[in-house]
Amino acid sequence: MNPRITPPQGIIFDCDGTLADTMPLHWRAWQVVAKRYKLIFPEDRFYSLGGVPSRDILKMLGEEQSVILDHLAVAREKEAEYQPLIAQVEPINTVVGVAREYYGRIPMAVASGGTHHIIEQVLQHLGIRHLFNAVVTSEDVVNQKPAPDIFLEAARRIGVPPQFCRAYEDTDLGMDAIRAAGMEAIDVRQLRKTGP
Repeated sequence: MNPRITPPQGIIFDCDGTLADTMPLHWRAWQVVAKRYKLIFPEDRFYSLGGVPSRDILKMLGEEQSVILDHLAVAREKEAEYQPLIAQVEPINTVVGVAREYYGRIPMAVASGGTHHIIEQVLQHLGIRHLFNAVVTSEDVVNQKPAPDIFLEAARRIGVPPQFCRAYEDTDLGMDAIRAAGMEAIDVRQLRKTGP
């Protein structure tokens, strides 16, 4: 575990479940698609795979359950189910408050396992897109969380060495990715328990 960096020179935030309370809405979209393709996808497993792109989850489920599907096309269907729900997304105020506090003082980025199109919409909907110097998504890197690539790319884009970055996440996979990138890792699940 990294010693606390005080203050960080750059901050990176996951989006879904960290800045934006989207996970229950994503789950609703997943239920529709799983039923359509007769995939078994329990809710606890969905939450354990937070940060993994839909296309990768679909490929994994298809292989495990011997269901033949075009994981890229079905991922687009899942995105289409989710898109109308974006209007219902609420901010996670504890974390958005951190971003607002540091805005204009140090560079910040978003590093999300989602797609660029959707993440941009969520940030715009919440009125916080302007807080971030860069948005990096699953489409920008080859290796997904728990690999460190997405956080390293975010650090590169804001011009801050990883060891001087602090990153916020809400999943075990995301926390592993931050630590693998050599950054200070903040678990949003703990913050939400203790924060305002």
